Amino acid sequence: MKSSLKRHLLDRATAPYRGLGVFHYRWGRGKLGNDPIFCALLERQIFPDGARITDLGCGRGLLAAWFLAAERLADEGQWPDDVTPPPRGLRFRGCELMGREAEVGNRALQPLYPGRVELSGGDMRAADLSGLNAIAILDVLHYIDYAEQDRLLDKIRSALPAGGLFLTRVGDAEGGLRFRISQLVDRGISFVQGHRLPRMWCRPVKAWVAALEARGFKVECLPMNGHNPFANVMLIARVLP
Repeated sequence: MKSSLKRHLLDRATAPYRGLGVFHYRWGRGKLGNDPIFCALLERQIFPDGARITDLGCGRGLLAAWFLAAERLADEGQWPDDVTPPPRGLRFRGCELMGREAEVGNRALQPLYPGRVELSGGDMRAADLSGLNAIAILDVLHYIDYAEQDRLLDKIRSALPAGGLFLTRVGDAEGGLRFRISQLVDRGISFVQGHRLPRMWCRPVKAWVAALEARGFKVECLPMNGHNPFANVMLIARVLP
């Protein structure tokens, strides 16, 4: 993504959080500005027009803020003609264990995008997955144990229609030093957000792929670290017809 467009989009996506406190605003700018996955999702056209997305572990709703801001820029004629336009008509539901973070997202986004964002506090394992065609779990699936991961993957597969999308980012447990660095950073971020420092239930990427393929997904793997020395991989899993 062009740097000028990224800066403009970052400003627009984080502006709704400015009035909710410096911490929330700065957190949003840090995450959206430095995590390569947000630009990658736009550039690779991961979400189709009209997608109904549930974001499990949604935090403050930054995924929704990013895409809805991009759509708004395009509607206003501020999206460059030589850049693939963002998807239109996305609707977001979200579930976040730290309910106060979900409420921050609602307060920031619902006034600007009425009917497009609904975030709630709760455990992602108990989230309502009805009436959607895309599910995202970014960087939190490893917080539940292996048996619970498998049950959640079963639930996700049952909820998605043919052609439905499951998007996740995981750490590659066979990533050596990069993986260990990823874990240390993850624990630090969890601590700052008020979570306890949990055990992480990680798998090698090949094991994640096998688990998804066994459930009828076609899986694409993309390294998703940017300039960071991590071992993160984005898995784009689609339900086979």
